Amino acid sequence: MIPPTCETVFALIIINKAGGLIYNKTFHEAGLNKVGTNDLLVLAGTFHGVHAITARLNPLKTAGDRTSTASASGMLNRPEPPTGLEVLESENFRLQCFTTMTGVKFLLFTDTTQANVDVTIRRIYDLYSDYVMKNPFYQLEMPVRCDMFDRKLLSYVREINNR
Repeated sequence: MIPPTCETVFALIIINKAGGLIYNKTFHEAGLNKVGTNDLLVLAGTFHGVHAITARLNPLKTAGDRTSTASASGMLNRPEPPTGLEVLESENFRLQCFTTMTGVKFLLFTDTTQANVDVTIRRIYDLYSDYVMKNPFYQLEMPVRCDMFDRKLLSYVREINNR
């Protein structure tokens, strides 16, 4: 077991917009229990469903509330779209979810003391954008198989875990 003062990134899971597992990587073997491929597939589908349900759980607006607000220029601003589950924290780990505009979800499992997880997950998304989405051989919604993304991601996470 990892000492509670250690800040560690344990694993990353990427789920496509349909709820399918397209990428998973464990960075710290001693951090989380080993999970099989079937369990990861179930986790991806379950999280996708829970995320969709929690995105619909919004407070109701009263008659006096406006759904859109006017900006300084007088133009109406669209309200922020509802987000689903973003953080799940237990006494042993923290799960942070980042959802892209296209519906792809990045689930990052970290130690509960890990700081700046939102910055970390955004940087991982940048790596994904640069090395997966710009890869001419990558097909959308399919499993990620990109060696350069793996190398850059592993290098970035090692840097975080070795602080």
